Amino acid sequence: MYSSMLLYLSQPVIVPVYNEEGDKVGDALLPDAFRVPVRKDLIRRAFLSEFTARLQPKGRDPMAGKRTSAESVGAHHGVSRVPRVKGTMRGALVNMTRGGRLAHPPRVEKRIHEEINKKEKRLATMSALAATAIPEMVRARGHVFTAEATPVVVKPSVLSAVEKTQKARELLDKLGILADVERARRRARVRAGKGKMRGRRLKKPVSILFILSDPYSPLARSVSGLPGVTVATPSQVSVLELAPGGVPGRLTVIDERALEEIGLRFRVKAP
Repeated sequence: MYSSMLLYLSQPVIVPVYNEEGDKVGDALLPDAFRVPVRKDLIRRAFLSEFTARLQPKGRDPMAGKRTSAESVGAHHGVSRVPRVKGTMRGALVNMTRGGRLAHPPRVEKRIHEEINKKEKRLATMSALAATAIPEMVRARGHVFTAEATPVVVKPSVLSAVEKTQKARELLDKLGILADVERARRRARVRAGKGKMRGRRLKKPVSILFILSDPYSPLARSVSGLPGVTVATPSQVSVLELAPGGVPGRLTVIDERALEEIGLRFRVKAP
């Protein structure tokens, strides 16, 4: 189904594994999906495809701005031909008047979803995963951390051992990635414009992505309230979470079981 002629980076990627105390207990070999070249152009295209797929087409009432008795008096009256409300000089109906129609309103038939091929989308997701294993790209994206390597891999026992947010913060501090959560907290700011009145009052930077085999585990619940944190599963994680805004290199935490599932999801099959 999928071609085996994939271009991998020269060396396999080995990262340390940590337990619930934040101590290094071994090493983990990342799946081959973390070895593909980082295609920023493909990641950007896949992000736009997945982002626009969630948008709802909207239109305008065909009669919006036209429910008026305004008429133009015509030429040779010393005034412009703009339709005016009867008995007054107030303009109406046309797009340059207050309460008039829109010149080019949104239409429901407009195609707002950018299509992408399945194999391109698959390769883009693998490429975004590979970017999480390059510390330079993670730092270039703005993340702040002192971890030895990325992504940060933890034992599956951590999912049940960490039950409180305070304990989760202590673990993240030991792993050297708590500073990124603090960065997201400090940079949260009030949005400019009318979005403040429409449920989008704050703009919050993204911080750590947790790819966990159990999204309902105590660890997932304890970190979900931290600023900028996202929790995803290995079967559903996409470019939306791996490369927010289409920019690859998100700081990521993965448990060993989720790492195995990612390897199975993106394994190369014989042609």
